[in-house]
Amino acid sequence: MNPATWFNARKISDKTKTWMKRLAVPVLAGALAVSFATYELKPASAAAAATPAAAAAPLDDNSVGALLSLDKAMETLAARVTPAVVNVTVTSRVKPDEQSQQMQDQMQQFFGEQGPFGQFFGPQMGPQFGPHMRQREPQIEHGMGSGVVISPDGYIVTNNHVVDGATDIRVTLSNRRIMKAKLVGTDPLTDLAVLKVDGKDMTSAPWGDSKEVRPGETVLAFGNPYGFQFTVTRGIVSAINRANPDSNRAKPGEFIQTDAAINPGNSGGPLVDARGEVVGINTFLVSPSGTFSGMGFAIPSQIVRPTVEELMRNGKVTHGRIGISISDVTPENAKFFGDSTAMGAVVTQVDPDSPGAKAGLQTGDVITAVDGQKINDSGELQVIVTQKQPGTKIDLSVLRNGKTETMPVTLEAMGSHNGEESSKAGESQGKGRWGIGIGNLTPDVREQMQVPQNIHGAVIEQVQPGSPADNAGLQQGDVILEVNRHKTATASDVQQALSSVPKGQDALVLVWSQGGNTFRVLHASEGPNS
Repeated sequence: MNPATWFNARKISDKTKTWMKRLAVPVLAGALAVSFATYELKPASAAAAATPAAAAAPLDDNSVGALLSLDKAMETLAARVTPAVVNVTVTSRVKPDEQSQQMQDQMQQFFGEQGPFGQFFGPQMGPQFGPHMRQREPQIEHGMGSGVVISPDGYIVTNNHVVDGATDIRVTLSNRRIMKAKLVGTDPLTDLAVLKVDGKDMTSAPWGDSKEVRPGETVLAFGNPYGFQFTVTRGIVSAINRANPDSNRAKPGEFIQTDAAINPGNSGGPLVDARGEVVGINTFLVSPSGTFSGMGFAIPSQIVRPTVEELMRNGKVTHGRIGISISDVTPENAKFFGDSTAMGAVVTQVDPDSPGAKAGLQTGDVITAVDGQKINDSGELQVIVTQKQPGTKIDLSVLRNGKTETMPVTLEAMGSHNGEESSKAGESQGKGRWGIGIGNLTPDVREQMQVPQNIHGAVIEQVQPGSPADNAGLQQGDVILEVNRHKTATASDVQQALSSVPKGQDALVLVWSQGGNTFRVLHASEGPNS
């Protein structure tokens, strides 16, 4: 190629590159502009295309009228009762030994007496640690519960365990007003207490009749669970006349069971029916975790109202006492007492020199009525008697050996009498066909098992799993007092009495267990040795 030609070609090539570079800038800018414009336009177009369809229309009032009416009724009920509910806060001074006991009780509540930590938190804890620990000053504690105003002049009902040991009590009303409260009186037996604030024209809740409450009925529970003030929960009555779960068998039962949520802090709050009437006072729950699990319990108004009225009059309550231990007559054990109705309360123990003993009551008697009023179960008898004043004369209808007789009894004050008797001893016996190993109640065994001096019988040393004794709930440490209504003072007596029961027939045993007497039925074994 000619150099000139090559030079011109190079110049043209350089110019072409320069022109292309210059041209690329506006072209690129234009392309970007078009791209951004497209980007801006696409989302707007996409948004227009994604507009949702209209939502379905709600159900008309005619379709859910009953449900809306129920909701409206519940709202009205809650609005009526809430102003009568109070939050109770207490300050108390707790002694060191009480603190230790509280911790022990709490640990046993979570782990059980036979749990993995029972050896550390059992009854021996105090003596082990007390002498080696420095004396501590009483500690200040703060607690919280609930209550309900029952009169316009400021009387309030709550639980005894809410205010027990309190040095200062204050209540908060639903309008957030805080008032200092005076303790009028308490009744530990029923776990009730009455407070008084300086008020007038206060909103109060009326009493209802717990005797008319039926399972399935709607109830509302009011209170301050975990400090969440003025909470209302709705549920039904799950059951009525629930027995007393406390180890103190003198305490009356007849509790109302509900699935309306009751949690710590609800204690002392009202359980109301659909009319806003107080049919119970919330008192405890049963749960493996300590929080609500569907089983809450309330003291029925048939116990609350007379107790509260006496506290308002006298500042204290005295309870009548027959001096007997009782349990229910059931279809399972009724035949042993000649009771065809399986109703009433069977006497499992008669305290020496008590009103019951003086009247001639005996173990195995079935009390069917008080002053002509029929008795359905032991809980009902307990409520009737404890609500009567000491010195009151009552007539008991008693079924004994298939015959009914009337026994007059004059009640004495609860806690005024304790009986003591001596013990007997004997030899150990084997398990036999009933699946229990028994021994005599020697002084050493009595002390070890903490059996009272007035209890005589044979102590259960072993229970074979799956045996009639195991199925009846007998445990090591229980004491057999009677077999088929006959007293058994020694292990030999028990062994002979059980051996004499014809094969294929059941046996009725009276057992001292966990501080009280109860009848148990040993069902005949269906095995080859029965």
